[in-house]
Amino acid sequence: MTGRPSKFDEIDMDQVRKLVEYGHDDKFCASFFGITERTWNNWKKGHPDFFQALKDWKATADEHVERALFEKARGYSHPEDKIFGNGLVIETVKHYPPDTTAAIFWLKNRQVERWRDKVDPDGVDNGPVEIKITDYRTNQGNAA
Repeated sequence: MTGRPSKFDEIDMDQVRKLVEYGHDDKFCASFFGITERTWNNWKKGHPDFFQALKDWKATADEHVERALFEKARGYSHPEDKIFGNGLVIETVKHYPPDTTAAIFWLKNRQVERWRDKVDPDGVDNGPVEIKITDYRTNQGNAA
């Protein structure tokens, strides 16, 4: 008794590449080709070249996002056509200033030791800190 014939040889790898490089995940790709995600995962296990290609294409998608984040962090410009109601089209250059949030995100992920949120200057845990609370009305203090 044999199962259904595999659709693997029927899929267009160029389409797979485009879908993955545009950021679509395994679930979407499986649905696009009319198979279950389980079948998609079985293909990855059974076809090492396919699995490696998917990893490479996903890396390409990540590189595009990384480049876009980098550009946003630094600021960038690009050509843009301004179209007016009378049909007039003027070529311009659109400028985007550097984005602080993108820059912080970039640095926190690329230079973790320098840009993490909590920096311990001496690298030593000195234990609990005693805090003295003073009631300004009575000038009496209590350790918390």
